[in-house]
Amino acid sequence: PELEALRDLAAKFVATEIAPHSERFAEQHHVDRAVWERAGELGLLCMSMPVEYGGGGGTFAHEAVLLEEQARIGDSSWGAGLHSGIVAHYILHYAREDLKRQWLPKMASGELIGAIAMTEAGTGSDLQSVKTRAVLDGDEYVITGSKTFITNGQQADLVVVVAKTDHTQGANGISLIVVEADRPGFRRGRVLSKIGQRGQDTSELFFDGVRVPKTHLLGDTEGQG
Repeated sequence: PELEALRDLAAKFVATEIAPHSERFAEQHHVDRAVWERAGELGLLCMSMPVEYGGGGGTFAHEAVLLEEQARIGDSSWGAGLHSGIVAHYILHYAREDLKRQWLPKMASGELIGAIAMTEAGTGSDLQSVKTRAVLDGDEYVITGSKTFITNGQQADLVVVVAKTDHTQGANGISLIVVEADRPGFRRGRVLSKIGQRGQDTSELFFDGVRVPKTHLLGDTEGQG
């Protein structure tokens, strides 16, 4: 009954907030920010996250219901699955407690949009070949590099960045570090026009010596990317 009630809510949401605007979303290559905010108001974001962090306290089955209803109308423009099912869970499982409490409730409300920056111009699934570097300087990481084809990239407020913290260790030298989009040196590049999923926000991102506290490292130590 709970999932069926959710299905009704999700179906109404995509039918009213997404379907009527699909052509415009495809033209502008992203959904409106208001879609995220309305979804947050209705409890449709981060449904599998614990209630104590602002989530719905459900499971991935709840996330799947929304994805199914989104697919039912043929929509591929809204990157909520990545935001709720992947980015939020990286933070939930691997971030410091104070950062979880700072970021996760805002991700659940739609105030913050999440992205994960893996792909580079010369690196797709071969992540040990990433060129983006994160060098520890005192209590901060200095991140330099570029990413491409990043889902939610143009609208993201929080970006989980895949970067090399030790270039001598191959795959074991890769770490995940959270970067807020208002950090100096963070830039958004082109919105990429694709053959399919044209309404999906897919972007280039640039990190020009972006400094973030070392506490933004996900996991207890470097090399856990």
